[in-house]
Amino acid sequence: MEYRCVECGGRMTTLFVQYSPGNIRLMKCGKCKAVADEYIECEPIIILIDLILHKTKAYTHLLYNVIDPQAPSFQGLLWKSTFGFLLLDAYRSLFLERSKEEWGLSMSFASLLWRFQKMLMDVVFGNIMFLSTFLLCMRVLFSTFPRPLRYKDLLLAIFISSYFKMFLIAMMVWECPSVIFIIDLFVLSSNTVALKVITQAAMSRCIAACFSAHVVKFLVTQRCWSWEL
Repeated sequence: MEYRCVECGGRMTTLFVQYSPGNIRLMKCGKCKAVADEYIECEPIIILIDLILHKTKAYTHLLYNVIDPQAPSFQGLLWKSTFGFLLLDAYRSLFLERSKEEWGLSMSFASLLWRFQKMLMDVVFGNIMFLSTFLLCMRVLFSTFPRPLRYKDLLLAIFISSYFKMFLIAMMVWECPSVIFIIDLFVLSSNTVALKVITQAAMSRCIAACFSAHVVKFLVTQRCWSWEL
């Protein structure tokens, strides 16, 4: 596994030396001379707070020094992240539809079935267009990138950095549809930071790629919900 310094992004062969259980010494980066990864000794809640604050050091720690693309469990992590991503998207679509109309026992089976069908189209077509646009932007904007980019690494970075979608669960007790769009903005900004960390490219290119993908997804999902029975 190739580690990275969270300060400068320099490559590291190891992040710490363990002398005995609970007794470790953090390694310093040979490039910037700073501690390579201070998050090793931090509690998970500290890392989560820094992720919410969009600190690139926290994203570097997570995407390079925690997740190992060569590990046998990497493929399973990718599938689990994809499932969670789609599941939260489905809940988002369902909540938005419920906020527009009252759902009750008086609804006909055909009407209920149609609404679930629209939700499925929203999730499937919306994310197909999202990923297609994102990968197309990567091909166009990063065509002259000096090192090859693995699509699996990019997708996992996008799925994991969409953790803000978990705040949609709060909508079960706090029904405020406008908050959903605030969460969408946080997901967009988080995706941008993760993409910058994984590619080490200019922020403007990362913003352009993520913004284009999210705009296309928004337009497609709005089109799906505009269809009437």
